Amino acid sequence: MSEEQFSALLAKLKDDAGLQEKLKGAADLDGAVAMAKDAGFDVSKADWLRYQANQTVELSDEELEGVAGGVYGCGMSYMKAEDYPKAR
Repeated sequence: MSEEQFSALLAKLKDDAGLQEKLKGAADLDGAVAMAKDAGFDVSKADWLRYQANQTVELSDEELEGVAGGVYGCGMSYMKAEDYPKAR
């Protein structure tokens, strides 16, 4: 069920700039998970880490160039690497 919830969260993030900004402001992965839960999505740190791993493996040439330049694409928008929630 959590995988479906994470997919629903990603879909919501594509259309909700406010939620995107909240998640960008998360201090760490725990904060991002808490914010997602507050928004009504039952997701876990494992879901987030699995998604990150898949995105890293599946980068296009353009995305790879962006990462090399210090920008990370998370599927719904591009954020600076330092703005992306990190596991601690």
